Amino acid sequence: MAVPRVMLVARRTAADPHLVEAVRRRARSSPATFHLVVPATPNGLHRVVDPEVAGLEDAGERLRSALPVLSEAAGQTVTGEVGDANPLAAAEDAVHRHGFDEIILSTLPLRVSRWLRIDLPSKVRALGLPVLHVTPGGVVAPDAAKLARVA
Repeated sequence: MAVPRVMLVARRTAADPHLVEAVRRRARSSPATFHLVVPATPNGLHRVVDPEVAGLEDAGERLRSALPVLSEAAGQTVTGEVGDANPLAAAEDAVHRHGFDEIILSTLPLRVSRWLRIDLPSKVRALGLPVLHVTPGGVVAPDAAKLARVA
C-alpha cells in the first residue's frame, strides 16, 4: 500500500505552531509524505498595483521559511510550491498534479481570516479528500470519519 500524501495549504500561517503541531501529530500517527502549497495571494495595494509579482515574492518567502520548520515536525523533508493566487484553485491544481490523499488547511482565526469569510474549508472539502482544518486557536473541524478510513 502506498504511503499517503498529505497536502498542507497555508499562507500567512505556513509556519504557525498549530500547523506545525498538526503535521507532527499526523507524522506520528502513521507514515505519510507532506507537501506545502502557499497560494500567491498579494496583500493590500499589491492586489491592484502588481498582483502577480507581489503575490509570488511573498508566497515564495513564506514557503522558504516554513519548509524547514515543517520538515523538522514531519521528521522528513517536506516539499512545497507556490500556488495560484486563488487558494481553492491552488489546492485543486496541486491535487490534480500530485494526487494527494489528505489535506491539512491552515487559516487565520475567524475574526481576521478572508479564507473563512469565503468558506474555504467547505470548498476544499468538496474536493472529496479528508480535510483537517487548523487555526491559531487549534483544530476547527477535522473530517474524522474520512481521516479514520485513510489511516
